[in-house]
Amino acid sequence: MKKKNRYRCWILQSWWRNQCKPPPFPTCWGGTGEDLNEEHFVKYFMMDLDLNEHIPEDFDDNSKVWIYQSSRLFLMSEAFEMEDMLKNFVATWKSHGDEVKGFANLFFGQFIVVMADETQSGVSGCSTDSSVHLIKDIEKKFSVDMFNRQNLGFIVKDKVQLLPLSQLNYAAENNFINGDTLYFNNTVLTKKELLEKWIVPVKDSWLAKRLPAKV
Repeated sequence: MKKKNRYRCWILQSWWRNQCKPPPFPTCWGGTGEDLNEEHFVKYFMMDLDLNEHIPEDFDDNSKVWIYQSSRLFLMSEAFEMEDMLKNFVATWKSHGDEVKGFANLFFGQFIVVMADETQSGVSGCSTDSSVHLIKDIEKKFSVDMFNRQNLGFIVKDKVQLLPLSQLNYAAENNFINGDTLYFNNTVLTKKELLEKWIVPVKDSWLAKRLPAKV
């Protein structure tokens, strides 16, 4: 079987270090609420960077996407609360009285992805504002920053690491990142771009032009 590039879910480290009894596994990571076991470790904690199985197949490729990056990893207990908030929002999301075909979920313990398929109903400015209000509510409730675009997200040593844009050159010159380091390009706008261009090597992103030539 061909080995895949895998990313260890943040929850593994949190549970392993701080918990004695396995907690219920949130459905937002594909669980059923049952206790964790060895199978869950293999199937869920070693997560594929291939997002296809985690994004709704029945959403159009041109579905609008918004990505919000948290200033820190969410705790397990926070993830459970957030799951309910995201589900309730999607269930009641409307645009000019029409239901929005929406999706919202937490990825890698640190990124909230919101998606709207406009093939059934367009997304108005007011409905977009309502999704922003949701993220602001999450900010306030969990004391995080979800709108700082100056913080860049990378995968370094199997973990999400945030780096201020102002320190990009320093990080590259000191081998913290290089052209092959995976970068979270949170500027993607559609489902297709999310699947193909969200997690990309630095050398294939807009950051490439900002790095020293030797990187």
